[in-house]
Amino acid sequence: MQPVQQRYGFGTARSAALFDEALRQHMLRVYNYMGSGLVVTGLIAFIVGTTPALYVPIFSTPLKWVVMLAPLAFVFFFSFRIQTMSAGAAQMAFWAFCAVMGLSLASVFLVFTGTSIARTFFIAATMFGATSLYGYVTKRDLSKFGSFLMMGLIGVIIASIVNIFFGSSALQFAISVIGIVVFVGLTAWDTQNIKEQYADHFDQASQQKLAVFGALSLYLNFVNIFQLLLNFTGERE
Repeated sequence: MQPVQQRYGFGTARSAALFDEALRQHMLRVYNYMGSGLVVTGLIAFIVGTTPALYVPIFSTPLKWVVMLAPLAFVFFFSFRIQTMSAGAAQMAFWAFCAVMGLSLASVFLVFTGTSIARTFFIAATMFGATSLYGYVTKRDLSKFGSFLMMGLIGVIIASIVNIFFGSSALQFAISVIGIVVFVGLTAWDTQNIKEQYADHFDQASQQKLAVFGALSLYLNFVNIFQLLLNFTGERE
């Protein structure tokens, strides 16, 4: 795979160094957005999941389905509006999505112990960090794995929807195992893809929007790894 610096015309040592520094700053923005989004999600999930006055009206009524499906609606919204959204609108939508995801994830505090949630979070963070670092530093072209990972993702989504009606523990186990492999692979692929999409000549607004959508991709991978790992490491209340 041709180095990204050469593809964008940064051939000299000085220009390549400038590009590398700009790229590091861009990736730092991506991770800062992602980390801040996880903080928003975690705080809302904890507050709602440990406050009966908040979780009872949500999870003991049909409203729970709205809360559970709202994040998926946001993902479709991002998919259809990604090209036309301004940088400011993308940021607002991202924070709104993280807040809605927090409401959805509040249910884990009703099902699993706090200790197992914290333990699973650190396991997921370790897996995510190692895989994302690999995607950033590797010289191997991961784009050829993208189509297989996306097919795996579609399969996991379809199987998850089917299992809502069947409630099969064996199928859920298979979904969790395959899902973790898929989202770990997507983490490396998305990280390299974010790196490859970046170019120093983008205007500031484009860089900002690129950072937000990159953060969203990594955020989704992390949240799904965390949720799937809970099926193995989570201790139920």
